[in-house]
Amino acid sequence: MDLNAKLAILADAAKYDASCASSGGVKRDSVKGTGLGSNEGAGICHSYAPDGRCISLLKILLTNFCQYDCLYCVNRASSNVPRARFTVDEVVQLTLDFYRRNCIEGLFLSSGIIRSPDYTMEQVVEVARRLREEHDFRGYIHLKTIPDAAPELLQRAGRYADRLSINIELPTEQGLAALAPQKDGAAIKRSMARLRVHIDDAKGEAADAARTSAVSLPQSRPTPAKPPQFAAAGQSTQMIVGADAADDATILATSAQLYGSYRLQRVYYSAFSPIPDASSSLPLQAPPLLREHRLYQADWLMRFYGFAADEIASPRSGGMLRLEVDPKLAWALAHPERFPVDLNRAPRELLLRVPGLGVKAVDRLLLARRGRRVRAEDLQRLHVPTRKVLPFVVLADHKPARAPDVQRIVAQSTAAPQQQALLF
Repeated sequence: MDLNAKLAILADAAKYDASCASSGGVKRDSVKGTGLGSNEGAGICHSYAPDGRCISLLKILLTNFCQYDCLYCVNRASSNVPRARFTVDEVVQLTLDFYRRNCIEGLFLSSGIIRSPDYTMEQVVEVARRLREEHDFRGYIHLKTIPDAAPELLQRAGRYADRLSINIELPTEQGLAALAPQKDGAAIKRSMARLRVHIDDAKGEAADAARTSAVSLPQSRPTPAKPPQFAAAGQSTQMIVGADAADDATILATSAQLYGSYRLQRVYYSAFSPIPDASSSLPLQAPPLLREHRLYQADWLMRFYGFAADEIASPRSGGMLRLEVDPKLAWALAHPERFPVDLNRAPRELLLRVPGLGVKAVDRLLLARRGRRVRAEDLQRLHVPTRKVLPFVVLADHKPARAPDVQRIVAQSTAAPQQQALLF
């Protein structure tokens, strides 16, 4: 098959994998003008998102042939889709060609399972090895790992990749058994645990080396070698939303457990998309994309705002996030006893729970109130959305006349959903 035809098939087949980001990647520079794919320096066009993600990555599958028959996957064994397979050399050459044209800054590589998990993982790792060792490629590499592959292959992958990811697929063991019976949830978590150990060990060795180098050594003693890195940008995973009956409370509880147990950098949420010739076990329609968006917002609250999963969504409250308002505003409206908050006295933890106040805005407020009492006019100077904040706060010259008008706030949020991004 023509290489362009392969690329069309295997790039399209990779679009369903949402866990493709490069936040936390290590900055590399070319050595004396040599090396490809520096993350900084002149001559390289970068496009970074506010959270640090490197946006332009070549995102492809090594192959969309697959032995597994996961019901939700368009590339499952029984799916009637065009198939293609890259060779290792073709992926390496595509990556280098796209980079030299300044189209990408790195590679995201996943694959269907062919022959065996070990064979597939060997091919994926070989791509990264050749890029790093034979072509001195210094760009970002994200590899999707195979949970059933041998531990030594996962360890080799971490030597070459900036980030590794293993998809948890579905939020419950019951859902995985029903829709992907060939996948083993326990094996997925074992692989995550192995990666965490390797990542922690590498960070510990780097910290030890840094402390050693900080101590002045006799000139006769050589400088200790820098310890090798292992997936310096950590590991991530992805969950499919809406393919099974799991509610948002279950999804967020699973995410919280993954963050706590395996120190994941990110959990990605991918709304189920109906596929051709779908099984009767799958829903006929996709869930609303707004549900996926609310889960990302809730995830942000857990990671940066100090919220627990069961505070945001719990079985007691129906288990689903409200779609008409963002989860932070929904929490505030459900807890009127916590408001209004005095912006001049409240601790940081409470300020972070005020609708309209993001992390940066809270830090600016804490700095501003050291000099004088914060007034309503100061909020605009601090780039705080006053319409969202004022119903929930007390200032030196402002006090809400009554409890927040729930209907008005919800109406405003529904009429202008784009403004809700200001919360985050």
